[in-house]
Amino acid sequence: MTTSERAVTRQSRRRTWRTVAALLAVFALIAAACGGDDGEDDGASATEPAPTTTEAAAPATTEAPADEPMAPSGDPIKVMTVTTLNAAGPTYHNIANTAMAYADYINARGGIGGRPLEVTVCDEMFDPAVAAACAREAVEENMVSVVGSFTFFAESIVPVIAESDITWFGPCCPITPSELTSPHSFPIGNQPMYAVGIIKRAIDDGCRAINAVIIDGAQIFLPPMENAIAALGQSFGDIIILPPTAQDYSSEVAQATTDADCVIGIVSETPYITWNTAWTQSGTDARQYGPQGNLNEISAAGNEESTDGDIIGGMYPDISTAPWDEYRLALEEGGWDTTEHDYNSLGGMGTWAAFAAFTLIAETIDGEINATSFFEAASATDNLDLGGMVPVLDFTQEWTDGLPGFQRLFNRSVVFSKLENGKVVPLTTEFEDVGDLATGNAG
Repeated sequence: MTTSERAVTRQSRRRTWRTVAALLAVFALIAAACGGDDGEDDGASATEPAPTTTEAAAPATTEAPADEPMAPSGDPIKVMTVTTLNAAGPTYHNIANTAMAYADYINARGGIGGRPLEVTVCDEMFDPAVAAACAREAVEENMVSVVGSFTFFAESIVPVIAESDITWFGPCCPITPSELTSPHSFPIGNQPMYAVGIIKRAIDDGCRAINAVIIDGAQIFLPPMENAIAALGQSFGDIIILPPTAQDYSSEVAQATTDADCVIGIVSETPYITWNTAWTQSGTDARQYGPQGNLNEISAAGNEESTDGDIIGGMYPDISTAPWDEYRLALEEGGWDTTEHDYNSLGGMGTWAAFAAFTLIAETIDGEINATSFFEAASATDNLDLGGMVPVLDFTQEWTDGLPGFQRLFNRSVVFSKLENGKVVPLTTEFEDVGDLATGNAG
């Protein structure tokens, strides 16, 4: 089945691109970890931009054989996923594709409570005005929820949809104040806990001389990292701020590896490619610790020997593990090309987890499933079990004694993988809560 057979695309009359270089620098790390691709600007502009939306068509109602689930029927359960698909910066087709794949998968199995799931993917084109238009569309179309999204402009969305009780449900990578504080936001991901987790892992592995490398713009990761290393009785020997665009990182590698047995990197995928080349050339014996979706097979290519044994900290277990069996099956059944985009990433796995969680909660609702009833059901959910995709979550308990401004961060746990001969392989599947460490408490 082709993409055109799965979806109907409504193209907007105008597209726009506004350069927001500072914001791109701040969140370059997050962009790569979500599995972003480089987009291209079409050069057009508009004073009143409109989003591009793609809808997963609801299946026709047919009589199913006795050994197959009945096709879903009745009014569709309408949800939206917001992300960037057409822009000159990072784009997230893996998020959009996963949302569509989930709709195909669940509808082929009877839908949600017997009703079809209808997914609209709204392309915000990396423009806050278009993101706001997506929010208004969600309200106008009576969406039950906005599910599994990632955008840099959630501040243009969450306050708008919350007025209609529409939830911002299951974002992998909450980065804005509304995502982390609004009662209508239900993150499943745990930004920036993986940075805390890799510090603990490094010390548990015996690292005693640790330097840190932070991509310029991602200094927001430093406070919880410094809290964690101090709580564990150590300190960074050196902290190197890495320019995000450079042809050679030889001098920075030399600085990072001086008097260090381990180097913790909070670096995005593209700079890691250049970094790892210089790392190999340096001949260092130090071990690297880096984030999921960035220190990966792409950035290790050509430097397999020098990166062998490097440790990766992440939010989700590797896609090869059991919690993602249905995700892999859905991608296979839908004919999605898993070599074209990265589905073993925060964006891909985070979106699947969000839709799985949405389904579990929606099926608990007696009566009409709408924005208000789903918000009430999600707010009352205290034992959300996704079978190992993330820890069991309790949406009734905010993190009020944690990092200020992060009270809606319900998942504060990490898991680990490692590089072996240039391939990412699972290292752990048990989640480790590092919330206390992020606040400077060793527990």
